[in-house]
Amino acid sequence: MARVLCVASFFLFLTKLSIGQREVTVQKGPLFRAEGYPISIGCNVTGYQGPSEQHFQWSVYLPTAPTQEVQIVSTKDVTFSYAMYAPRVQSREIYVERVQGNSVLLHISELQMKDTGEYECHTPNTDGKYYGSYSAKTNLIVIPDTLSATMSSQTFSKEEGEPLELICKASKATAQHTHLSVTWYLMQDGGRSQATRIISLSKDFMLIPGPLYTERFAAGDVRLDKLGVATYRLSIEKLQPSDQGRLFCEAMEWIQDPDETWTFITKKQTDQTTLRIQPSVRDFHVNITAESTFAEGKPLELICLVVGSGRDPQLQGSWFFNGIEIAHMDAGGVQDLKKDYKERASQGQLQVSRLGPKAFSLKIFAVGPEDTGTYRCAVAEVVRTQTGSWQVLQRRQSPDSHVHLKKPAARSVVLSTKNKQQAVWEGEELTLLCKAGGAESPLSVIWWHIPQDQTQPEFVAAIGQDGIVQLGASYGAPSYHGNIRLGKVNWATFQLEITSTTITDSGMYECRVSERTQNQARDLSWTQKISVTVKSLESSLQVRLMSRQPQVRLTNTLDLSCIVVANYSDLKVPLTVTWQFQPVGSQVFHQLIRITHDGTVEWGDFLSHFQKKTKVSRSSFRSQLLIHDAAEEDTGTYRCKVEVYDRNSLHTNSPWRASAVSHPLRIAVTLPESKLRVDSSSRVQEVSVNSNTDIECNILSRSFGNLQLAIIWYFSPIYINSSWLKILEMDQNSIVKYGDEFHTPQRKQKFHIEKVSQYLFQLHILNVEDRDQGKYHCAVEEWLLSTNGTWRKLGGEKSGLTELKLKPTGSKIRISKVYQTENATEHRDVAIRCSLESSGNSASLYSVMWYRNRENSRSEMLVHLQHDGLLEYGEEGLRRPLHCYRSSPTDFVLKLHQVEMEDAGIYWCRVAEWQLHGHSSKWVNQASDESQRIVLTVQPSEPTFPSRICSSAPLLYFLLTCPFVLFILLLISLLCLFWKTRRLSTLSFNAQKEKALWVDSKGAGGRITNGRDDEEEDEGN
Repeated sequence: MARVLCVASFFLFLTKLSIGQREVTVQKGPLFRAEGYPISIGCNVTGYQGPSEQHFQWSVYLPTAPTQEVQIVSTKDVTFSYAMYAPRVQSREIYVERVQGNSVLLHISELQMKDTGEYECHTPNTDGKYYGSYSAKTNLIVIPDTLSATMSSQTFSKEEGEPLELICKASKATAQHTHLSVTWYLMQDGGRSQATRIISLSKDFMLIPGPLYTERFAAGDVRLDKLGVATYRLSIEKLQPSDQGRLFCEAMEWIQDPDETWTFITKKQTDQTTLRIQPSVRDFHVNITAESTFAEGKPLELICLVVGSGRDPQLQGSWFFNGIEIAHMDAGGVQDLKKDYKERASQGQLQVSRLGPKAFSLKIFAVGPEDTGTYRCAVAEVVRTQTGSWQVLQRRQSPDSHVHLKKPAARSVVLSTKNKQQAVWEGEELTLLCKAGGAESPLSVIWWHIPQDQTQPEFVAAIGQDGIVQLGASYGAPSYHGNIRLGKVNWATFQLEITSTTITDSGMYECRVSERTQNQARDLSWTQKISVTVKSLESSLQVRLMSRQPQVRLTNTLDLSCIVVANYSDLKVPLTVTWQFQPVGSQVFHQLIRITHDGTVEWGDFLSHFQKKTKVSRSSFRSQLLIHDAAEEDTGTYRCKVEVYDRNSLHTNSPWRASAVSHPLRIAVTLPESKLRVDSSSRVQEVSVNSNTDIECNILSRSFGNLQLAIIWYFSPIYINSSWLKILEMDQNSIVKYGDEFHTPQRKQKFHIEKVSQYLFQLHILNVEDRDQGKYHCAVEEWLLSTNGTWRKLGGEKSGLTELKLKPTGSKIRISKVYQTENATEHRDVAIRCSLESSGNSASLYSVMWYRNRENSRSEMLVHLQHDGLLEYGEEGLRRPLHCYRSSPTDFVLKLHQVEMEDAGIYWCRVAEWQLHGHSSKWVNQASDESQRIVLTVQPSEPTFPSRICSSAPLLYFLLTCPFVLFILLLISLLCLFWKTRRLSTLSFNAQKEKALWVDSKGAGGRITNGRDDEEEDEGN
């Protein structure tokens, strides 16, 4: 029987879980909103079984009667509103907006101070029975509008390019924690268009430029600076005509609701300032440059040049031919050519371009008769408007330029030769010039060479009148290919260049120039000869390697000089210098860098980091290797190799005369010695509460060079037994990073570092309070940046300790020192209290900070109830639900919700007394005291009946299988009973049948029963 009851209870429990519960939810409060501004409060219902569209009723419980319900508005009953809210509901100042069938918004378009209260959203029941919740409440607190935004209304008349500064003052006096955002707007077209956003300082303190001012903001032309607490300055460095209009400033106040969303509660706009901008018209004139006469088929270029105007004008140019516009180019470089000229430009016959900010070009590559005529250009200065179009400020035209074609004229021909070098060194370049004088005419030239000690001339090369080049058999051979150059400088000047001479190039050279005439039977020719001597070079090449500093300090410059000594040092022979390097521990020299004769630089594949810091300079017979920012891996042996190449065989990379290698030179790179010294003396600073103070980190000496300092500030609290906490660090890149415990915006605002000089760093602490008491010190590190981009730490030192204490400002408060223990049960609430021995001064306010120290962990701050009622949670306090409040004038309570086993530990509080000081808005910490440690023990909770069932697998299995087993056993029992009953019935029937047969046989006188009866009967007879 007990098992049956257990199974029934379990199934009833499962049935209850399967039934949905009705639940109404509203926006989490309290909600702070300003007087005169709107609010929207959401309400949602789930878990209902009625129609999809639910009705909602809104009521309020005012502070004057917190238990009396005042009905406001309903979606079901138009007469639901009380008299005090009916007019506002009828005028739609208060109304309900249905978002979905189960969700609505309550709108109050203009809040009043009397609207403060607890608002309740109720949904009438549409289910078969009541099950769940049908209403939810939230608190609305209406606060005064304290936001102000002012700017003096004035009118400015500025010229384009002048700067502008406007000041907007925006402030608030809201008791709650709110943020301000400030935005500057520009209104154009007399206010008929939408205001254009210039720049904003968001509630998250981010500068966001408007879409039309993004580029100017990135260039630093538009800025928004915060000067002091309530002053915001708009700066525009160079005004543009598009900036004209009316400017104003808009301030918005934002508050963070309990659901962590930000909502603006107030908004104010300043008076408008009128800005008139006079475009800077800079007078200029336009000239066109071109020769008036051109030969047919030759190129023609017309240049339109602007003279005058400003420094950075925006110009667009147009070209006219015989008074008709043929091409146009706007200030953005977009071209527009007329049909005929557009086709010629696409075929590469014509080009319109811009040569500079004030020069336009029209180039015709082959002038024809159709291009003869009058050309003129026009230039307009423009400025871009806000709509993106170009506005013309002024326009100027150039004078006309007349272009004519000239016809060639017949002239006489005079021929002469010129050669500046008659004796050269082997490998040196030899250039022969053959120049014909007289009128321009088609000419041809033939070069001959008579080697030394020979009489038979050798044909070198020739250039025909048609420009065809022909080389002699010897000079056209592959071995000589590339060593001879034949050219035509102009129509009358021919050049023969031997790039690298050899001994066989000595001898007599002859130049023969010919002209073909129509009146002569044969060509006219002129001849000139010159003798050339090629001097042989001796194998006197020597190489020396020198260094001023065999030992180089790290980050200094390694200087090596490779000097070539030869008898022909006055020549610019083609030298190739190769610098080689052998690292420490290696037996092989690797190529560091190779500078060929033509200046090509070839880096070796070994130690590629040299490329980033190595500089090589080379003169005729000297090469200098400079390795900047020497690193430890640069230690090793250096040498240089010099090769003199034969110019006639440069293409084969074969050596010409000789090569030489310098002696090896070992260079050692050593780390610089750190000269860092930090003041290690200790001191005590006693400051007043809420005052500002500076803690100095004095550097007595430091190293110089490519070194940077890293400064780290540490803090050890006076009230918490913990290790040193890192406040902030300014690394060697001057990037400031805050420690984990100082990463909140409030802590970042309190602590910041300043580099006063190279030897002095200060830690600024603003508004010193009780928890800032403790010991401070700085750690200074010297870092060296290596060439590979990594930092090397050379040394580091710590400063002495600076102990920061608060000056006593008032009477000493005392907290009860009675030892306490608290026992709590898991998953239940527990309250921990600390008490003042006396209620203190009635004019005082109190703040309390709760701390916890768990086993095997450091002390941590859970929550801080400030004197003005604001709650500040520590990192651990944010991870679990807890509440801190003051239950009486002398008692402070820390309430932990749904405690866990890990909440066990030691708790204590620190209470500080605050009083007004100086004026009514300055609260000062008078004194503080700590409570005795409170030990919290957490006991495991008793399991519930469902949890016991679900936590025991055998019991759960038994409860699930027990009904089926009992059913099967009952079925088997019924079957057995049925079978047994049927068998008994069959046996009874058979017995009755046999008895009836026996009676029948007796009545007939026969002996039918059996043999035994017959025998007995015989014996009787």
